Amino acid sequence: MNPHSLTPVLRVLRLCLHLLVAALLALAAVRAVAGHASDAPAVIGAAAVLALVYALGPVLPKVSAAPAAAALWLAAVLAVWASLVLLTPDGVWLAFPLFFVQLHLLPLRWALSLVAVTTAVAVAGFGWHAGTLTVGTVLGPALGAAVAVAVVLGYQALYRESEQRRRIVEELTEARSDLAAAERTAGVLAERERLAREIHDTLAQGLSSIQLLLRAAERSLPDRPESALGHVRHAREAAVDNLAEARRFVHALSPPGLDQDSLPAALERLCATTARAGGLAVHCHVSGTPAVLPTPQEVALLRIAQSALANTVQHAAAHRAELTLSYMGTEVALDVVDDGTGFRPAEVPAPGADTAGSGFGLAAMRARARALHGTFVVESAPGEGTAVAVTLPLAHPPAAATAPPDSSGQART
Repeated sequence: MNPHSLTPVLRVLRLCLHLLVAALLALAAVRAVAGHASDAPAVIGAAAVLALVYALGPVLPKVSAAPAAAALWLAAVLAVWASLVLLTPDGVWLAFPLFFVQLHLLPLRWALSLVAVTTAVAVAGFGWHAGTLTVGTVLGPALGAAVAVAVVLGYQALYRESEQRRRIVEELTEARSDLAAAERTAGVLAERERLAREIHDTLAQGLSSIQLLLRAAERSLPDRPESALGHVRHAREAAVDNLAEARRFVHALSPPGLDQDSLPAALERLCATTARAGGLAVHCHVSGTPAVLPTPQEVALLRIAQSALANTVQHAAAHRAELTLSYMGTEVALDVVDDGTGFRPAEVPAPGADTAGSGFGLAAMRARARALHGTFVVESAPGEGTAVAVTLPLAHPPAAATAPPDSSGQART
């Protein structure tokens, strides 16, 4: 174990272990002097050498970092300690702190072997000085070794569990950070997708309408200035409307067309604007009883209608388009049908797959329908026109609109 990773409590315990060794060495020296033993100088010398060798362990980094260096140091300590045990029985008590040092520095297999050797030396030392071996002289060092092994093994188990918990906490913290980063990324992507849909369905279509109106005005000059002026006026109105759209979708507000009017009225106005800008006949029909829909559904239906009619004007070369809004109690459906050139839906490139920028309109319409758990279907074939149908479910039957339809149940422009 790296000493720099020790907690304050473990540092205190290690200091207490070193103090215990120093105290036991001092006790052996003092008792030798106090007992006027003839070998007192030898005991003091052996204790001093053992203290010096033992003190080298904590100050040498390799002893704590390398098992081989720790084994050499412990062998030196054990050799000097064995000589002290031969001189005085008080040296045997040093076996107990040495057990902990050995178990702390060496791998378990080596440590247990050295603990067994230390226990044997301690038992032999008691027998040497007592002249015989008793149950107490054998069980004392053996029980001390067993207690040391049990304490160290228990501590190592607790340490491993603590480390495992620490790693789990770190992994959870890292996972939480990754989740937060993923949520931020998802939020950025969702906002990009929203802005892309809004730009495609509002600004891009509005600019296309302005371009068509200005082109019509250019063709009217200089022979029909009044007609050209009308086209320019409509282009200016379209620019004003699209500026309002841009400001609204930046703040994620509902489209300006839905601020004051109902969805059917907004669709009628869209059909009229498309007919004026695109030069084709666009008819709007409303079937069923008009009802007040949730704002997200009204916005989605209006945007899908804008995108579908814009595709009709730009790509279909159609002469006529029919838009139908159907209220069916638990569902609301929008159908846009034209008599244009048609296409093969399976051959439409993915958004951004070509430089022409095609594919965004259908993808945006499909995404809007799916976001509200609806269905989106495109039916088309070359020379047979195109039909776009979207159906949105209603969780609760909507309230009836305050303005009922006329007797025919239809509105036409």
